[in-house]
Amino acid sequence: METPTLATSSALWALLLATLGSAAGQPLGGDTVCTARPLAKYSITFTGKWSQTAFPKQYPLFRPPAQWSSLLGAVHSSDYSLWRQDQYASNGLRDFAERGEAWALMKEMQAAGERLQSVHTVFSAPAVPSGTGQTSAELEAHARHSLVSFVVRIVPSPDWFVGIDSLDLCDGDRWREEVTVDLYPHDAGTDSGFTFSSPNFATIPQDTVTEVRV
Repeated sequence: METPTLATSSALWALLLATLGSAAGQPLGGDTVCTARPLAKYSITFTGKWSQTAFPKQYPLFRPPAQWSSLLGAVHSSDYSLWRQDQYASNGLRDFAERGEAWALMKEMQAAGERLQSVHTVFSAPAVPSGTGQTSAELEAHARHSLVSFVVRIVPSPDWFVGIDSLDLCDGDRWREEVTVDLYPHDAGTDSGFTFSSPNFATIPQDTVTEVRV
């Protein structure tokens, strides 16, 4: 995989808390102990800050112009991983990162929930049609499933995305009230294109997920 030529774009997300329920939850075997009230409801807001002024290097203006895909994520336990740096992307993540196709990735998350009961909720938010803007969704976290992961594809790009891997919303006996995180681009390791509008050029053999550095 060639080193991409990409100015480091960033985005912010925030989680605002409103808890529900009253009884303490029990952790799954091997999970970090979470004794917070069992159900918490969050609002997640993704804010894209990819502008030509802030990141002029090869900024895409057309076919298509700079934008963000829909946001796709899961609330899960520690025995599930949507994506992880230095590990191989799943087929579903490959399809999402390269083409924005969410079906296979959603099926993978749903299968993990049914087979292993490791995924509590799958959530999504609409696409952001420009490089700057916001999108939001609501989600529920449980004491047994207190981790949040999500991905947003960078459009256009070969296989680049931003996201969160296994952010724990539980802190011992309480839920975190608000979280703001800077997000940086990652390469899914499945396409060797090195500019935003590069033609398809499959990475063979597949590489691992890496952070895009400039």
